Amino acid sequence: MNWDLRVDKQVKKFLKRIPRSDARHIDAIIQELVFNPYAGDIEKMEGEEDVWRRRVGAYRVLYQVFTRPRIIHVAEVKRRTSKTY
Repeated sequence: MNWDLRVDKQVKKFLKRIPRSDARHIDAIIQELVFNPYAGDIEKMEGEEDVWRRRVGAYRVLYQVFTRPRIIHVAEVKRRTSKTY
């Protein structure tokens, strides 16, 4: 049984502003979350409940997992800098 994926408008806008190849790669990773949100290079965010971070090259995808209704909410994609976790 797959998960329901919800992506913020902010994430879609961000993907339009970055290089197309990076955006395609990040979008593919986001679409894979539907099958298993706990696969890949992920880490639970400290101090947050059910918020996870997945590394995708120089970018980080932040998403929240709601296990009971089986929903994944992709809240943010950030470019990793020296100040980014």
